[in-house]
Amino acid sequence: MASAVEIKGIEKKYPGVVANHNVTLTVQKGHIHAIIGENGAGKSTLMKILYGMVRPDSGTISIDGKDVVLKSPHDSIALGVGMVHQHFMLADNATVLENVILGSEPVSFGGVIQHTAARDKLIEITEKYGLDIDPDQNVAELSVGERQRVEISKVLFRGAQILILDEPTAVLVPQEVDELFSNLKDLTAHGLTIIFISHKLDEVLAIADAITVMRTGTTVASVDPKSATKKQLAELMVGRELPKRREVSTQPSNKKVLEIENASYSAPDGREILHEISLAIHAGEIVGLAGVEGNGQSELIELIMGLVKTSGGTVSILDEDIAEMSSRKIRDSGVGYIPQDRQRDALLMSAPLWENRILGHQSTQPMSNGLWINKGNAQKDSERLVKEFDVRTPSINVMAGALSGGNQQKFIVGRELSGDPHLLIAAQPTRGVDVGAQALIWNYLIEARVAGMAILLISADLDELFNLSDRLAVISGGRIVAILDPEKTTSEELGLAMTGEKIA
Repeated sequence: MASAVEIKGIEKKYPGVVANHNVTLTVQKGHIHAIIGENGAGKSTLMKILYGMVRPDSGTISIDGKDVVLKSPHDSIALGVGMVHQHFMLADNATVLENVILGSEPVSFGGVIQHTAARDKLIEITEKYGLDIDPDQNVAELSVGERQRVEISKVLFRGAQILILDEPTAVLVPQEVDELFSNLKDLTAHGLTIIFISHKLDEVLAIADAITVMRTGTTVASVDPKSATKKQLAELMVGRELPKRREVSTQPSNKKVLEIENASYSAPDGREILHEISLAIHAGEIVGLAGVEGNGQSELIELIMGLVKTSGGTVSILDEDIAEMSSRKIRDSGVGYIPQDRQRDALLMSAPLWENRILGHQSTQPMSNGLWINKGNAQKDSERLVKEFDVRTPSINVMAGALSGGNQQKFIVGRELSGDPHLLIAAQPTRGVDVGAQALIWNYLIEARVAGMAILLISADLDELFNLSDRLAVISGGRIVAILDPEKTTSEELGLAMTGEKIA
């Protein structure tokens, strides 16, 4: 079978970092080829090289059997390579058609945009490949799955025959994943080639025709998905046996740590974001909050953390109403918080680790001696944290920004669990970390639950929600629409609830 892409001996170095080393990859035409690997394994750099965003130091790239030099994305697009990024690049206030043609507008000799011709071409593409979107609908009105179909249509409109999809299922509910996989099979049935970057091994095994594993910047294995297991792939990715997940059978207590009763929140412009939310979390319980992103999860966290005030209802921690408490007082009363964006909200990237240990804890022991920061205690406790939570760093004086994403996240989890808070708000605690770090973080959360901590787990990873949660609360349109038992709920049923459908 002819190859669509052949990469040989690719090298790319940055100061102090080897991003790609002797990378070799062959992608067959008409295949879905998955590339998996830990964070920092070199997947992103390799895809940026193939898309012309980064130039390699050495090595060769062939597309459709011809050696090519890719100096920019324009070169790659001209050769039929398109990329759909994990974070969509769409203008909400424009129509589907306007987004698709943006930057590639067909114009007449007089410079007039030929909207009718463009619309006809887009309709032809969407009908041919089963991409169900309305060219005249505003993007702001689309679901996440529909937006993704717009992004795919956009690269097809530009003539792509090879599509690079970066974590394409990261923000999709199960029904949307099924639709995406159906679309991808339609594309390959028409001879197109898909390069599928993912960390969701179940999905990779379900959809891929071939799998390449990357580790520490190089390709380490080519795997046939028909004969591989999820465990084998995970261990190839990390190069070692994975830590075993702790199994526990303890039951939550009757003690309510967090109680939210009919809490509502309206934005400054008057829009109601949260509507009469009621939810309780007990000591020794993990409640998973499931929902399509943008349905009020962030605002609910802000409400609990005192960053915004309710427009109705109450929020109590250990029977104390926190309505008039500052965020600092809420933190000091025994609330830990793992933000979803670690680099923006949880770390000072240009500060050493020991200074980051103090963040959010500067007024409590052992970080504080009353009015003053206790530097010695901060450094000593940072050493403990690094050892206890397996943070890979040569020193606590290393800048936080120098650590990998997984090690940054383990440090944050360790910091927030230190001091044994009554309540932990864990927002996307394993987003963007490798499978090894994920397994460790899951164990830390399970151990905290066993010790009696109440945990609110906000996650877009359904496996994470099902594996860790004692109960599942589903949020849709700013309302809690269902409370589910993960032992008695399927991922399909959860997906339906997340999109506002009633479960039979």
